[in-house]
Amino acid sequence: MDIKQYMKQIGERARQASHAMAKADSAAKNRALTLIAAAIRRDADALRAANKLDLDAALANGLEPALLDRLTLSDKAIATMAEGLEQIVALPDPIGEISNMKVRPTGIQIGQMRVPLGVIGIIYEARPNVTVDAAGLCIKSGNATILRGGSEAIHCNQALAKLVKEGLAGAGLPQDAVQVVETTDRAAVGELITMPQYVDVIVPRGGKGLIARLMAEATVPMIKHLDGICHVYIDDKADPKKALDVAFNAKCHRYGTCNTMETLLVARDIAPSILPQLAKLYAEKEVELRCDDEAKKILAGYAHLASATEEDWSTEYLAPILSIKTVGGVDEAIAHINRYSSKHTDAIITEDYSRALQFLREVDSASVMVNASTRFADGFEYGLGAEIGISNDKLHARGPVGLEGLTSLKYVVFGHGEVRT
Repeated sequence: MDIKQYMKQIGERARQASHAMAKADSAAKNRALTLIAAAIRRDADALRAANKLDLDAALANGLEPALLDRLTLSDKAIATMAEGLEQIVALPDPIGEISNMKVRPTGIQIGQMRVPLGVIGIIYEARPNVTVDAAGLCIKSGNATILRGGSEAIHCNQALAKLVKEGLAGAGLPQDAVQVVETTDRAAVGELITMPQYVDVIVPRGGKGLIARLMAEATVPMIKHLDGICHVYIDDKADPKKALDVAFNAKCHRYGTCNTMETLLVARDIAPSILPQLAKLYAEKEVELRCDDEAKKILAGYAHLASATEEDWSTEYLAPILSIKTVGGVDEAIAHINRYSSKHTDAIITEDYSRALQFLREVDSASVMVNASTRFADGFEYGLGAEIGISNDKLHARGPVGLEGLTSLKYVVFGHGEVRT
């Protein structure tokens, strides 16, 4: 296969389809999403069979546990994909919305209209659910999309792509509005990220190595986050039960996600009472605790204990490993987070309203939480229907990226024959 020519053809078809999608009405887009959701439920057995082919190959190739977890398409995951599409249907269509209207002294009226970005390229690893989430959000926001999933999920992604095209055709929309790159050749990624004539934005969803490569090579703008080094800080004014529940869930609900807690910060005054209780919970999951000197003394005798190094504070483990540090209070916690955090998601557990507000104001992350698990930081839980990714950047989109993150604003002007003098 001539990869350059193949990707050029995909880009041309996507650009052409984007024009039709930009003017598609809400009814047609919602019809497509409804049909895709129904097809996913109808073909659940076929999707599980395709996923098994991918899982068998991944196990044979020694894929890491975190990626295996992301690759697995359970019954719940299949149901969630369909439900996510139906949630997107229920969301207001942002395209064409005019806001911020004002009348100037000259008599002209100026506002802003929300419009699609155009063609969105999405690159992801071992996550078949992204195929559906991304397709759904791009369809509803009037964009065309080129999906390049990881080779680990090739069978499942191709099976899902057929269902997406079926839904688009059933709604009278161009099937090229969603295209899944069929080759596993990595050269396809290099072409996709350097085709600004066809692609308006790239959304990478994968490991640090993938995103670092894209940051170095891409000539197309990106909506991205590099990694997820998320923190929970337990304040000395925390409710102990909330602290135990949140700190356990944030780490142990799932290890292989970007919103999993990787560092636990504990106020020095509460550490002797709360850390041994947490250690009992973590022991059930055999979580290795990498602690500073104070925390290590408190937890002496814990079976899976190690000393934290400087590197640990800036490591995304994606594994049953947790770094723990004692701090003097909220100021020291915020300083640590702003130094080592990847600006993804960070949480405080406290009953002190002033400290909670200080944490919200001063922690420089895309999502900042009070008395809640960092695991809530995704588009589905935020009511976005689904997410196309999470952005740690500050321009255009920040945090979980849903429909509005896939649109732009243009100025519109209404006049009555006014001329400038």
